[in-house]
Amino acid sequence: MLLVVLSGFILAALTPFVGKIAKTYLPWVFSFLPVLLFSYFLTHINSLSSKTKLTWSYEWVPSLGINLDFELNGLSMLFALMITGIGSLVYFYSIYYLKGHPYIDRFYGYLSMFMASMLGVVLSDNLLVMFIFWELTSISSFFLIGFNNEDPKSRKSALTALSITGLGGLVLLVGILLLQSVGGTYSFSDLAANKSIILESSAYTWIVLFIFIGSFTKSAQFPFHFWLPGAMKAPTPVSTYLHSATMVKAGIFLLAKMTPLLGSTALWNQTLLIVGGITMVYAAIHALFRIDLKGILAYSTISALGMLVFLIGVGTEKALLAASVFILTHALYKAALFLITGIIDHQTGTRDITKLQGLQHVMKPVAIAGYIAALSSAGFPLFLGFLSKELMYESTFHNPEFAWLLTSSLLFAKILLLVAGFWAGIKPFSGSLSNELASVKGPSAFLWIPPVILGIGTVLFGAFPALLEKSLMQPVYESISGNTNEIYLSLWHGFNWVLLLSILTLIAGTLLFVYWKPTLQKLEKTIPFEKISPQTFIENFATGFWVFAGYWTRLVQNGYLRNYVLSILAFLTIIMGYRLYEGVSIYIDWNQISAVTPSEVIVVTLMIISILFAILSTSRTASIVALGVIGFANCLFFLFYSAPDLAMTQFSIDTLTVLLFMLVLFKLPKNKVFSSNRIRVRDAVVSILFGLLIAILTLEVFVEPSSTEISEYYANNAYILAKGRNVVNVILVDFRGMDTLVETTVLIIAAIGVFSLIKLNLNPAKDQ
Repeated sequence: MLLVVLSGFILAALTPFVGKIAKTYLPWVFSFLPVLLFSYFLTHINSLSSKTKLTWSYEWVPSLGINLDFELNGLSMLFALMITGIGSLVYFYSIYYLKGHPYIDRFYGYLSMFMASMLGVVLSDNLLVMFIFWELTSISSFFLIGFNNEDPKSRKSALTALSITGLGGLVLLVGILLLQSVGGTYSFSDLAANKSIILESSAYTWIVLFIFIGSFTKSAQFPFHFWLPGAMKAPTPVSTYLHSATMVKAGIFLLAKMTPLLGSTALWNQTLLIVGGITMVYAAIHALFRIDLKGILAYSTISALGMLVFLIGVGTEKALLAASVFILTHALYKAALFLITGIIDHQTGTRDITKLQGLQHVMKPVAIAGYIAALSSAGFPLFLGFLSKELMYESTFHNPEFAWLLTSSLLFAKILLLVAGFWAGIKPFSGSLSNELASVKGPSAFLWIPPVILGIGTVLFGAFPALLEKSLMQPVYESISGNTNEIYLSLWHGFNWVLLLSILTLIAGTLLFVYWKPTLQKLEKTIPFEKISPQTFIENFATGFWVFAGYWTRLVQNGYLRNYVLSILAFLTIIMGYRLYEGVSIYIDWNQISAVTPSEVIVVTLMIISILFAILSTSRTASIVALGVIGFANCLFFLFYSAPDLAMTQFSIDTLTVLLFMLVLFKLPKNKVFSSNRIRVRDAVVSILFGLLIAILTLEVFVEPSSTEISEYYANNAYILAKGRNVVNVILVDFRGMDTLVETTVLIIAAIGVFSLIKLNLNPAKDQ
């Protein structure tokens, strides 16, 4: 399983080496990978139907509980088949769609990295490993969305998508860490055994909220939805792959995976109901006003994702079964509609729905696939969409609370989505071919075969639901609900209210499609409302944050080293001051203090004079010499207290410091004045406060009992182990030899840097 998950990364890593050499054949080689992976997962369907799950485990960081644990259950199998199955079609479709593109090798590398990341997300049983793959999907999708990187709009869309999903990912990480702290493990399987502990924990609310934010940003839920329409700047195969079957459904996958562990509470169900309900209605209304085919599909996708969240929020067995079937239904018809949109754009050069009609006369197979996808989206009988629509209405209509409110919201959204599906799948092909499109040619078979295959799947599974019932949907239902009740998918449920709702949806949606025509004027009427949209609010917040970041950077990182030191000292002073504000314990045993000798008085006096001289002097050279005197005086104290080694070390360091300062000053302008009396007073206040706090903390240390275990070990073993009588030298050279080596290396690097700066000539023209 590890090779299965990582194969996409391996192939992507090889792209820079073989892409330039074999650019012609590279797409073909890459395209067989998802086919092989799809076949591999298909071989496990029978094993999965007889077991609840299949597991694989590989050690990675066992000491931290982070292992490469993979689990194949019903839910992960459904997603793995969608990722590799629809991925296979997208790979082959792109061979012709991007034929001749100069960066086609790069495209397949990104696509393979994304596919591997998605497989890692759905198969990982370790939450931290899943999070790593989760973030990799954001990064790889950033490359894919911004693939046309010369277009500023593509770059902006990619950055927006990365910002929203990346921010959500960081919040999700906090939720995962909280979940581990309560449940005691990163293993999702082991967490299930501690469900009651997690639900009763005081951190439960925060865990749920953090996981919600991660899922909502990934699956474009209100108010984080706006990144998805912007991401339509990506090539259409990318839109197909990311926005119909994979990336945007990662959030849905996480919510479905967490439902057995964190669900069945008011917080979980009601939050999902509200957010999902708002998203599905809000986005469905937006779709009615779009005239760009990809815009219509983007908003209808957001609405469908909201519908899935809404169903998980309903939380009944029927609702979870409806969500299970709708995940597959939506992936099949929406992927087909995206691929068809790509064909239309590729052959006609436009996606404007007001200009497209009659294309069935020149691209018959594409039209058939479009009709099938549209009818499945609407939920006509004998199509897979009909099954999911019936289950949805059953789940809301028979819900014990707010049944009519839930059903009417769902009905309203389904009617609008029927219109959006008809616009994308029927409108471009119906009617007579206009003169503007008379020269349009039929597409290559590489382009129309993938949507036709998806259409065949929609009809096959819709007319014969038994093909899915036990083999795939039963394990999916068990994974989401945690129940083992047998499910039953049927084409006919008799004459009842649910059937009436289905008929009402079809009639109302068809009438709306006939009488509501998308126009540019209707789209322009929505522009004033953009001022109060979530996108505007978040963009304004981002702009304000950008301005603040610039101001803060100019204030703190202004290029003056003294300001950096001042910031650090001020920060430490505030932190330590707060610590001391809570209480200080100082104990001084005056009996242990030896008598002050005349020599010590002289040295201290010398230090005070040097300090005052360094502060008050206007000469840099004199100030540095004064600082050197302070250091040398400090060396004398080491000598007074029988530490000649430390004295020699300190003496060497101070001598070197003075020399380096002199060398630097030699290159600096002579007549620059960088400080005033006000600045000096400020620096003096900060220095005195910081020194005072350090002195208090030093005295506080003496209150704590000291341990001499380490010093005794070095003293007893310095000669035995290292044959050295000087303990300090033995520590530096033997016990901490590697540390000393690294420190020496750092000093050498710093010295090289200083030497380079000294030799740097920023104004060569001046020399000439």
